[in-house]
Amino acid sequence: MHTLQSLIAERWLGSTPSTALRSAVDGRVVAHTHAEAIDFGEAVEFGRRSVPALLALDFQQRAARLKALAAHLGANKEALYAVSRDTGATRADSWIDIEGGIGTLYAYASIGSNGLPSGNVVHEGPALALGKSGSFAGSHILVPRGGVAVHINAFNFPVWGMLEKFAPSFLAGMPCIVKPATSTSYLTEAAVRLIAQSGLLPAGSLQLVIGGTGDLLDRLDGQDVVTFTGSAATAAKLRVHPGLVRHSVPFNAEADSLNCAILAPDVGPDEVEFELFVKEVAREMTVKAGQKCTAIRRAIVPRARLDAFVERLRTRLAATVVGDPALDDVRMGALASREQLDDVAARVAELRAGAELLLGDAAGFAPRGDGVAAGAFFPPTLLLARDAMASAAHDVEAFGPVSTVLPYDELDEAVALAARGRGSLVGTLVTRDAATAARVVPQLAALHGRILLLERDAAPESTGHGSPLPALKHGGPGRAGGGEELGGLRAVHHYLQRCAVQGSPAMLAAVAREYVRGAPVLESEVHPFRRHFDELRVGESLLTHRRTVTEADIVNFGGVSGDYFYMHFDELAARETDFGRRIAHGYFVLSAAAGLFVSPAPGPVLANYGLDALRFTKPVAIGDTIQARLTCKRKIDRQRRDSRGVSQGVVVWDVEVRNQDAELVASYDILTLVAKRAAG
Repeated sequence: MHTLQSLIAERWLGSTPSTALRSAVDGRVVAHTHAEAIDFGEAVEFGRRSVPALLALDFQQRAARLKALAAHLGANKEALYAVSRDTGATRADSWIDIEGGIGTLYAYASIGSNGLPSGNVVHEGPALALGKSGSFAGSHILVPRGGVAVHINAFNFPVWGMLEKFAPSFLAGMPCIVKPATSTSYLTEAAVRLIAQSGLLPAGSLQLVIGGTGDLLDRLDGQDVVTFTGSAATAAKLRVHPGLVRHSVPFNAEADSLNCAILAPDVGPDEVEFELFVKEVAREMTVKAGQKCTAIRRAIVPRARLDAFVERLRTRLAATVVGDPALDDVRMGALASREQLDDVAARVAELRAGAELLLGDAAGFAPRGDGVAAGAFFPPTLLLARDAMASAAHDVEAFGPVSTVLPYDELDEAVALAARGRGSLVGTLVTRDAATAARVVPQLAALHGRILLLERDAAPESTGHGSPLPALKHGGPGRAGGGEELGGLRAVHHYLQRCAVQGSPAMLAAVAREYVRGAPVLESEVHPFRRHFDELRVGESLLTHRRTVTEADIVNFGGVSGDYFYMHFDELAARETDFGRRIAHGYFVLSAAAGLFVSPAPGPVLANYGLDALRFTKPVAIGDTIQARLTCKRKIDRQRRDSRGVSQGVVVWDVEVRNQDAELVASYDILTLVAKRAAG
């Protein structure tokens, strides 16, 4: 037992015990919050003063720090597992929280490395001509906000809940002030101590608040950001906090919602999908003891399948061993606290007013383990509301191992039942019929942040109904909070400020730190492909010699590629098209352009690994003459070495192919790996 401490301005604060935090398993006191008051003015100002140190690292360097931090936490994860047991979580539950959080750090390290530039300015692009001559253009950039991100988190995922918000905030160059839910804050504190011990983060990157937020929100301004995960009721209160409203502080809420799973009428009791549906509902009821914002609260089933579904689900749930997570045979642990136990019991009483209790009679409930009588255990509870549309399950959430079965007659009724939740984080549709999916999903999508389509083909690799993934959006409309987290680079962009910039192409290029068409180029006597990464300058350009396209080119390319499309070979048919004549293959133009600008001898360019934004803007006919311009558009130093130990970076090249009339016929970006001359 110890007194938890807040980490404020790089100091651990707190020595006088205050509120006792008890084990969810056996009720013993595992920690106390601290009684010392936090100076939130100091915390906010220290965070803002730390921005320059964060921005001394660029996007790529911060991504590398995230990767190193993930490795550090992974090496010390058993210390977190040991603490996690007192939250009531089984090893499998803790895996979602602890290793799911570590995995999210790894994911955002990769997302940042692959999707963000060197430097601290993101050019969204493309630059758009705003005048006739091309001398005036506009584009969008994303830049660090210069403020702090305040993350107010829920009790159910003390580690993942912090890291899934910290990772994109840190990538965006935003210091974080993290406020975990008090009941499980001892696990968050343990994780923050490991992070601090790593020495990987610039000072002020992460501060921890144990206890209440005091006047923290009153001290924020428009450069700051607040995120919240928790109940819809609390989200509604925070959304109208005077301090946030007064300064237009961006506020993002991810709230608990009444998520549903729908069994389509085409699925019979003997089909694989029926069992998948039963298994998914049971899993979402018992994982983390049902304490997930994404858990299935409403199981919507055809009335004709009701008896078969109830029998199978009840049998599966009845076999679930509940008790001390330390026991090998236990599959479901406790709720996070006795307070949570009382809340779930009260909500179940409300739900039972219009429903039958199919499973979950507390009278015979006996969790496994010693000393568990003082724990926060609640039995898996299954309810049936035969009058589905009038069920309280559309309005009341028991945040535990509780779900209500809602029968329907027609598929449109199932969609209407789903909509009664007034906005959800996730919904699942189990069907084998693609036409049913095509019909139903667009309707469900209007009120859901994510839809899982589950059937036998997807099942072996499916991550399940309740698993938010770093690459996909997490959030939902309406009751679910109306916010958005994760989603790959989208999450990083939430913590950056978008700004439209107008000016000459040269000015836009200087601001965006990448070549913008229309800006002056740097003509060089040395072929750009002969330059090492550290020697190459953005804007360095090569205008190639010319090549006249012949009929032999088209015939030969058709023979090599096997592409004998009539537009290239049938003179009479081609005359009947809008082009009025035979034209060259688009990919011949691409290949011919490469022949014009490639420097064939061995050199610093190690590999061509991609091509983006390809457009064929005008046809090339027999007798046309093409010429290419190759320009260094962007350099990204990922600070990597190849298998031979050669240090390298990524160069994005802008390619323009024009005809004899200076008309653009093809446009694209080429991505290459280019060796550095200097070590490191």
